Formats: sequence, C-alpha cells, structure tokens
Amino acid sequence: MRRVLLVQPSLQPPGGSNGLAAWVVQALVPEHRVTVLSWQPVDVAPINRFFGTHLHQSDFETVVVPRSWTAIPDLLPTPAALIKASLLMRYTRTVSAGFDVIFGAHNETDFGRRGIQYINYPSYLRPRPAVDLRWYHQAKAPLAAYYALADRVAGFSVARMRSNLTLVNSDWTGERVRGFLGGSPQTLYPPVADPGPGLPWTERAPNFLAIGRISPEKEYERVMRILHRVRASVPDLQLTIVGTWDRHNERYLASLRALARSLGDWIQFRRDISREELRELMGSHRYGIHGMREEHFGMAPAEMARAGIIVWVPGGGGQMEIVGREPALMYDSDEEAVVKITAVLSDPMAQDRWRLALAARSERFSPDRFVREIREVVNQFSE
Repeated sequence: MRRVLLVQPSLQPPGGSNGLAAWVVQALVPEHRVTVLSWQPVDVAPINRFFGTHLHQSDFETVVVPRSWTAIPDLLPTPAALIKASLLMRYTRTVSAGFDVIFGAHNETDFGRRGIQYINYPSYLRPRPAVDLRWYHQAKAPLAAYYALADRVAGFSVARMRSNLTLVNSDWTGERVRGFLGGSPQTLYPPVADPGPGLPWTERAPNFLAIGRISPEKEYERVMRILHRVRASVPDLQLTIVGTWDRHNERYLASLRALARSLGDWIQFRRDISREELRELMGSHRYGIHGMREEHFGMAPAEMARAGIIVWVPGGGGQMEIVGREPALMYDSDEEAVVKITAVLSDPMAQDRWRLALAARSERFSPDRFVREIREVVNQFSE
C-alpha cells in the first residue's frame, strides 16, 4: 500500500477534470492511502450524485490550501484559474514529503519531483485556443504580465515538469502535448459513468439533447441554428439543452434564451438536474449534438454515446475519437451538419448501424476500464 497525494483545485461538480480526479480517487482508495490536496473542500455527496462515483468521506484524507493563500485570489473579479493553479502547485511542494506518489489531474504540474500528471489540454501552450479566450484575455501586454506572474508564483520548472509521467485524455491532446513537451504521452480516456440501458430504440423520442456547461465556447447557438434548419425536413423535432451555469455566464444564457424564443417553442432548457434525471433523459432520446469545435475530449458526447444515442460532433478535438472519426457523424460547417443529420434521420438502417457502432466504441470509456488502467499506471510508477 502506497501513500498517494492527489492534487486538484476542486473535485466538486461540474467539470470534466473534476470528475476525472474523483474517479482517480475512486480507483486508488481500495489499494492505497490517498490524500486529496485541493483549493476547495471536498464534499463527496454531490460528487457521487454528479459523477457516478461511490466515495465515502472516510475513504481518504484531505488537505485544503489555507485561507492565507486563497483569500486574495478568491476576491478577484475573474476566475483567476491560472493564479490559483500556480498557488496550488507551489503549496503542493510544501506538503508532499512522505508521499510515495503525487498525481496531478490538472494539466502540467511541477511537483518539485517526478510525479504523474494528467493533461486535458496543455496550460502552458500559449497563446490559448480561441475558444478559451474571454474579454480579459484581449489586451496582450497585461495578459503576458499575468502569465509571467503566474509562472513566478508557481516557481515553475519546465525541466521538472517534463520529467513527470504524462497521461492525456485523447490522442488529439496527445499530439499537442508531444509537440509542446516531447516525450510519449499515454492516452487514458476519462471514465464515463454507465447510464443504464435506457428505453428500446422504438420507444425513444426522435428528438435531440445537447448537454454540458452553459458557456460560450460550447456554442449552443450554433446547435440551435443547425437544428432549426433540420426542422425544415423534420418539423416535429425538439431540442432539450441540459446544463449548468453560474453568474459568469448569465449574459450568455440570456442570449441563448432570446435566440430560442426567436426560433419557436421547440427548445427547452434544463438546469442542474440530478444524475438520475439525466439518465432518464438520455435513455429516452435518440439523438444528440455537440457544438464546441475543438473539445479536448468531450464528456457530454461520450455520455450520450454510452446511453445509446446517435451523436454528432464538430470535426476537431478529441471528440472525433468518441465517434470513431466516422465522417457521417462529424461536421465542419452548419451546412454540412444539416445535410448529414437529415440523411441519418431519414434512414432507419443508417440509424441502426451508427447506434450499434457507437455502443461498441463507447465501451472503451467505461469506469471499469479507467479504474483498472489508473491502478496499473500508479503501481508501475511506484515500483
């Protein structure tokens, strides 16, 4: 039994990296003594409900970054994620003595010694992708100063970070990490909780779901415009947008609601629903669509695929691997999406083919596979 320190800003929902970190804890607690170091306290009840884990508070120990470190960053008017991650990185080095393995689930990390880092998308690959940029990223000189401050706060060493064992969430991310860091990152797909069998295909509603955080990079307005045009051929089609949102995205949500009203009464929004409600929705719908152009992996499309839904994704990012890079299920433009979706909706044989193909492929995203592979990685690393 090894002592493992799991480092992650938060395990609380939502967020793909938070869910992955929770499943790392789930994988390791039966075999190792696990301590979670985080920016926010860990509350397992919402984690279990949202991510499908079955953790108990007594399964692991916790260390929270002290208030003397977090007070000022928490008061800033922006999320300040990079500064918080830098402080967490620095604090890790003050408490890491005595641990056999350090596992970071929040991209590149300098632990002060060799550890395991899981990269969803390289934080230090700059400039950031356009989908990640907000209004406060527009001024180049202040942004450069912010990056320099964060690096100084972290005491970041590229050489130490490169010595880590690197895991990535998709082959697509791995290609970017390889070009940036070199080496041979290992793809370990995130775990997608089993949604259950759902209804038989003939009993499912021939409607669409779009699932995920309500945030501009997810491009829900694009999804609505695409399906509005599909409705020219399938006029009864409905869309349910299921997501979470916070005060930072209230303006974006308002714009989505206004667009939905202008397009008709076929779009509804569902917020912060339970895991059981989400399973029921996925198990009762036939189709799903994702709008983000270069999703690093794509938990929402993967969940829908595991639930027996035929899902369409943009032709970029790790989400292409979820649909097996099948051209019929990927689109590069709104026009292409309309043509491909309409073709499948009008062809029952194509629907049977694609839902069976997605069901077979989605098995590689199961929690059982993730738990087994995480244990193998940690055990081999510690040896």
